Amino acid sequence: QVQLVESGGGLVQAGGSLRLSCVASGSIFSINAMGWYRQAPGKQRELVATFTSGGIITYARSVKGRFTISRDNAKNTESLQMNSLKPEDTAVYYCNADCEVPGIGDYDYWGQGTQVTVSS
Repeated sequence: QVQLVESGGGLVQAGGSLRLSCVASGSIFSINAMGWYRQAPGKQRELVATFTSGGIITYARSVKGRFTISRDNAKNTESLQMNSLKPEDTAVYYCNADCEVPGIGDYDYWGQGTQVTVSS
């Protein structure tokens, strides 16, 4: 069983910063890509940023230059530093990890989500 647990969401004023963290635990052989997604009310879940095991980083155009993703392969953790936050960044943010699990193989796991609210 693999679990992803996020932390660090909250309420912040526009222009402020928040840092989200995610830790993956359980029977994990290795983690391929890790990433962050978000879902605003009435909208589809969308990619925010991803970080592959090979070091390739991708950002959504809407957050590029404001958000920074990082990961610690040894600790199976990732973080998302969010600066210059805007009201349109308000959403539930989800941690995602593409894990190699013994006996299962390659599988996609999701955290429970953490709310980020940016007030104007």
